[in-house]
Amino acid sequence: MGSRYISIVVLLMISACGTSEEQLARRAEKIHESILTVDTHCDTPMDFRDPEFDMGVRHDDGCVDFPKMKEGGLHSEFFAVFTGQGARNDSAFNKVHTDALFIFNAIHKNVEKNSSIAEIALTADDAYRIRENGKIAAFIGVENGYPIGLDLMKVKEYYDLGARYITLCHTRNNDICDSSNDPAGPESNGLSEFGKQVVREMNTLGMMVDVSHISDKSFYDVLAVSKAPVIASHSSSRALCCNPRNLSDDMLLALKQNGGVIQICLLSAYLRTMEPNPEMETKLNELRAKYGDYDTISSEVRKSQMREEFRGIRKKYEKLATVSDIVDHIDHVVQVIGIDYVGIGTDFDGGGGVEGCKNAAEVKNITIELLRRGYSKKDIEKIWSGNIMRVLRQVEKTAEKA
Repeated sequence: MGSRYISIVVLLMISACGTSEEQLARRAEKIHESILTVDTHCDTPMDFRDPEFDMGVRHDDGCVDFPKMKEGGLHSEFFAVFTGQGARNDSAFNKVHTDALFIFNAIHKNVEKNSSIAEIALTADDAYRIRENGKIAAFIGVENGYPIGLDLMKVKEYYDLGARYITLCHTRNNDICDSSNDPAGPESNGLSEFGKQVVREMNTLGMMVDVSHISDKSFYDVLAVSKAPVIASHSSSRALCCNPRNLSDDMLLALKQNGGVIQICLLSAYLRTMEPNPEMETKLNELRAKYGDYDTISSEVRKSQMREEFRGIRKKYEKLATVSDIVDHIDHVVQVIGIDYVGIGTDFDGGGGVEGCKNAAEVKNITIELLRRGYSKKDIEKIWSGNIMRVLRQVEKTAEKA
């Protein structure tokens, strides 16, 4: 009799746990149905070099397309106009500007092709209106200010094409500022004089200044110059993962003072210190030896082939972080500076993606983990959209006063 009683209790406990997980999933589903969700960074437009690529079709490879977004309850995405850092002369500036225009055009064409399910968003109000109409809001961000060259007028040109943020640099220094990752070290000792003009022009136009990828000195220089809140579109906490791409607690405190927001990145190397992975490193080195550096490959076909092979290597060998790691970083930011200054910038199709959230169809798993840790619907709405939309509105208001 005692053994039977224990068995019944165990079954009830298992049943209760199952029900609890099911309840969390249902709550997450309802939350996504009733709020706006925004991801501030994906590199999917790198796939748009293929003129046949259609965001309206579900792709086996890749993290973001409109069907996956619909499935995951992801209502708005910032699509990156990414250009890798190259030479800094008139010829190179002309070429990279042309490359950027191609990507802008490809984003617009993909959205126009799928106008029944997606629409370009230019303002915070647009995002909510488009969401209310049952469509996906497609924002545009420029990752790396390199295509600006030394021509300040390019900032307005990109704004007029729909860009609502510029990540000032990428993994190398440019004419705007120093990068957090350039092996050559600092060049301008932070934000250059031209960079200060770029930040002021972005304030005047109503573009968010993105401090992801920039050096610590550049970060503080931006905060000193900008009259509007700034964003880190895809960065995480350095206290949990000591990567120069992440923000230290002191930087988080400065970001709060500025009124900005940090969007937690889903790239494993920015979420936790990864164990050595010699197999993957060997394969990646072989890939570089085969194709050369991605930024300097001239053929778009070769870029596409390299990207496909890179994805295959990551899929087979990479040891990924988890959804729990993502929320650990959110927890840390909330503990240091509060719930009003954190969001999500996945870096999907640029290396982002973890176990349990490898693509846009799985983003509800982040919400489930937030619920599991006691976050309220109000908290979750701030994380998924409220905070970034607050910043965008403040940036818009700063421009109106200029």
